[in-house]
Amino acid sequence: MLAYLCGPIEFANGGGKLWRQKLTPFLRDHLGHRVYDPAEDEKKNLTDDEVAHFREWKLADIERFRRVVRKIIQFDLDLIENKADYVVCFWGDPNAQSGGTPAELTTAYRKGIPVYMVTPLPHEQISGWMLACADQTFSSIDDLKNFLNARYGREKQSQLWKE
Repeated sequence: MLAYLCGPIEFANGGGKLWRQKLTPFLRDHLGHRVYDPAEDEKKNLTDDEVAHFREWKLADIERFRRVVRKIIQFDLDLIENKADYVVCFWGDPNAQSGGTPAELTTAYRKGIPVYMVTPLPHEQISGWMLACADQTFSSIDDLKNFLNARYGREKQSQLWKE
């Protein structure tokens, strides 16, 4: 199975990497799932020149920047649509800015791919659109891990093979 890790990157503290780095070993080692972390994969489908310069093009050459970011959008949404088995979204800041996160959740929702949202925030501080795309919400990563273990754990999977 492939888990796609979704959440703010561009304007997130530390590029949104910390929660992903903490969750990935559980998904990979405990559940035996593959993980796609868009915060770690800066190369995606970009050339070396695009990777090195696209952020500066946001100010210097908006059309060039737009072309590169559209490649990223295409890459990430294709991955969700065609390869992801479920999406994990972390939304920890009520003032977070993210254009990609709601788009990724919507893509998964429309394709019938389960979306598991982790947020310590009260629901009234989260976009109704994003909440509607989520199949389950959890207040902590530990709550998510317990759910995923019950749903996808190796013991659960070996039980299914016996039936």
